[in-house]
This record gives sequence, C-alpha cells and structure tokens, in this order.
Amino acid sequence: MLHTTYISIGSNVGDKRAHLQHAVQQLSAKVGRIAKISPIYETPSWGYDGNDFYNACLCIQTELAPAEMMAEILEIEVALGRIRSQKKGYQDRVIDIDIIFYEDISMQTGLLTLPHPLAHERKFVLQPLCDIAPSKIHPTYKKTVSQLNDEITTPIEISNESLENPNKEKSFSRFNYIAIEGNIGAGKTSLATKISEDFNGKLILERFADNPFLPKFYEDNSRYAFPLEMSFLADRYQQISDDLAQLDLFKDFIVSDYDVFKSLIFAKVTLQAEEYKLYRKLFDIMYKDIPKPDLYVYLYQNTERLLRNIKKRGRDYEQKIPSEYLDKINTGYLEFIRTHKDLNVKIIDVSDFDFVANANDYQKIISEIRDTSL
Repeated sequence: MLHTTYISIGSNVGDKRAHLQHAVQQLSAKVGRIAKISPIYETPSWGYDGNDFYNACLCIQTELAPAEMMAEILEIEVALGRIRSQKKGYQDRVIDIDIIFYEDISMQTGLLTLPHPLAHERKFVLQPLCDIAPSKIHPTYKKTVSQLNDEITTPIEISNESLENPNKEKSFSRFNYIAIEGNIGAGKTSLATKISEDFNGKLILERFADNPFLPKFYEDNSRYAFPLEMSFLADRYQQISDDLAQLDLFKDFIVSDYDVFKSLIFAKVTLQAEEYKLYRKLFDIMYKDIPKPDLYVYLYQNTERLLRNIKKRGRDYEQKIPSEYLDKINTGYLEFIRTHKDLNVKIIDVSDFDFVANANDYQKIISEIRDTSL
C-alpha cells in the first residue's frame, strides 16, 4: 500500500542546486515515487550564522514504513556527503532531508518524530510545502499548511533554478489535456478532482447542476430532450473554450470530467432522428476548432454498479433513471471510442474499484494512466 509523505530538502554548501537534485534522484530510487516538487527557495540560515540555503519540498508516495523511510534517508544523506558533527547546534550541510508529514501519523521514537516538531515554525519549510500541499492539515495544530504559512510573515525569495522530477516521463504533465469520461455515476468527477489535487492539474468540471432542464428531462424525456441537449451544447462550448484558452502558469496540465463529444453520445440516445440531424449540424459548426484531449480516459462501470452509485449520491432527479438508459449510454460511448481512431483512449474497468475510499484502487488507476503512451 502506498503512503503519501512530505519531505523537506535543503543545502547550503557548494553547488546547492546539484545537491538537491541528487537527493531527489536518490529519494526516487530508494524511497518512492516523486509525485510533486516545489520551487526552490533561497533562505537565510535558520538558528545560526551560516551560508544561505536552497530549500524545497517533495511529495513522495512510498511503500516504506516511517522507520524504514527514515533509515533510507539517513543513508542517502551519508552517500551524498553529509557528515554529522558531535558539536551542538546547527551547522552548514551538503544536504539535509527531513520527513515533515507521513500521512496523518503522530509518533515519537529515538529516530523520528512525526509530524516534524519544528516545521510549523519554519518559513523555509512552509512556503515550498504550501506550493504543493496548501490544504494539507497539520495533525497536531489542526490548521492547513496555508494557514500556518500565513502566520509567518518573514518573506523568502524564490530561486530562478528548479528541480527535475526523475519520474517526469511518466508524470501527468506530459499530457497537456486529459479528459475523464464515463457514464452517469461512473466517478469521473471524483477522479478528475483527485488527479488535479494530487498532480497539480487545472480542473475543469462540467456545470451540469446549473442546467434547469436536467430534472425536467428525467421526468419527461421526449418533451425536454432537445432543449436539454441544446442547453448542454451551448454551455459546454462556452466553458471549454474559455477554460482551454486561459493558461495557468502554476498548473502542469488540464484535467476535465468531460469531453465535448459526450454531447453527441447523449444526444444520439435521447433525440429523435430529425432532431439529431439538426443537432449534429450545430455541433460540427461549434466544435470544429476545439482542441482534442491528449488522453481520453473512459471509466467503464457495469449498469448494476452505476445504479448503486447513483442511489448512493442521492440526487433526487436521478433516482428514476432506468437501467436501459444507462445501457444505451454505455453502448454509445463504446461505439464512439471504436469509431474515433484519432483519439488516444485508455479504457479502465472500474466496476470492482472504489477509488474514492480505497487508496490501492486509486493507485491502480493512476498507474494505468501513467503507463499510457502519448
């Protein structure tokens, strides 16, 4: 089982950036997968008069227990040239690696204290940590990293240098735009949200809740099918055009919980033949210049599981959705995927997964997406 941890690294001797990069390489090889790397900050020495430091924070997903992880870190420090002196007080160092958080564990042994006992006082820890995990809650102080960071007003400078992630060839940032698709209740919004949070993606969520025709459609399909699909057509076009056009320099990629072509899939199921012909003409005019996703992930769930999910999330207007309708939507998606050879598609059967509650299920999905080629 993978555990999410946060680590602080620092150096104030020699080629500081190189020392940090070597630490990243060793941590990736011996501790776990590097999920996120903060910018480098240049900060004064803390607690003594010494050279300025380069500091950064990492998010690492590891199978190691806390004591095993700490033992590996100590070996990495030695391998990179750190010599621990018997003198009291802080000193210059080639490399310094500290575990700040290991999940939400609180513990104290002769080797390790979690969470790190001084992290909440250190701007050089909180600021880079805030860049990669602002909403992480400190298990002891019950405040977010962002809140703790705001309480320390001492400014620190961001460096022009940066660190490379050795896992980048399999990171999400190699995809500019990922679309998560699936039937009603498949979990596409939950997955897109988790991916955006865990891998620094810009999140685009469909605004289905604002559509006034949706509850009416589930009560009277034939009457409200055309206005519903036209409403979605216009809203999706406006949203995806705006969001894809707006660059976010602080995000590595875009992830959405829908692709614009879902409009055709649903419309073909809900509309009469003549209505669909008109709808398709309008769609082709509007969407001809919309970028396609670099990766199209389809979450397949069997109908029985979809119905359970729909019941569980409890939206009143969805409770009467018949299984036949969900079957048609599933068939529509699979037919769309079969006939669109130009799309880079990854189909993942999540019928037996609970990736919201089960971290291992979530990691299986992440591994499948990460291993998909461009």
